[in-house]
Amino acid sequence: MAENEEPQAQADEAANVASELEKVASAAEKVSTTAQSALVQNSRTLDVILDVLLQVTVEVGRARMTIQDLLQLGQGSVIELEKLAGEPLDVYINGKLVAKGEAVILNEKFGVRILDVISKEDRVQSLST
Repeated sequence: MAENEEPQAQADEAANVASELEKVASAAEKVSTTAQSALVQNSRTLDVILDVLLQVTVEVGRARMTIQDLLQLGQGSVIELEKLAGEPLDVYINGKLVAKGEAVILNEKFGVRILDVISKEDRVQSLST
């Protein structure tokens, strides 16, 4: 009788393993479906903000002057800026500094080549000020 019990025990164990594998496969399919659903929702969320307009400002430099000096400006006047020639330009988005860049000319238009993006930590810190 022991000889008949051993193959039966192995068959029962194989059936249990197969049953457990089916459960694992079913759970994996549910996880995959949930992940795909989350990706679709995230992409929809991102699509909503892709059309948001942002104001981009590039600052060459700054200067302080009195109203009297301002009124004396005319064509050909030179305003001395705080920045030195060759220093990177500041790139602001909605009034917040996000990058440093350099001026370039592309197809007879001015542009800015981004040289360095401000770190996330520094950008978050600037939000509190």
